[in-house]
Amino acid sequence: MVKKLAALDVNKCIGCMECMFACSRRVGRGGFDKSAIRVRSAGGIERGFVIIVCRACENPPCARVCPTGALRERTGGGVILDEEKCIGCVFCVQSCILGAIFWDNERNKPILCKYCGECEDYCVHNAIGLVDLNVGG
Repeated sequence: MVKKLAALDVNKCIGCMECMFACSRRVGRGGFDKSAIRVRSAGGIERGFVIIVCRACENPPCARVCPTGALRERTGGGVILDEEKCIGCVFCVQSCILGAIFWDNERNKPILCKYCGECEDYCVHNAIGLVDLNVGG
C-alpha cells in the first residue's frame, strides 16, 4: 500500500521537533538542516504549531516544473528524486504550494519527504503519521 505523511491532529503537536531530528538522523545528521519536515509556531504558544511536510500531491507542481525530469511523480501522489538528473535550479522549491520542499545547500539538491515514517515513530503525541493513499481506486 502506498502511504503519505499527514498531520493527523495538529492540535496534539507540542513543538518538540523530535520529528525533525528523526528525519535528519535518517541521513546521518544531527540537528534540523537535513529534515524534510518542519514545525514552527503558529504565532505564540497558545496558538499552537504548524507542521510543514509534503502531502503527496496528485499531479505535483514540483515535478511539472523540473526541467530535467529529476522529480518524477510517485504512484498515488508525491515525488521521487533522481539526484543524478538534478541540476539545482530550485524550481521545485519555488513551485511547492505548501512550502514543503527544503534546500540542501551542501549538496545543492532539494530535501524531500521519502514517506519513510521515521518522523512518525518519534512523534509521541501522534500529531503526524503515515496514512494509506487510494491508488487506482
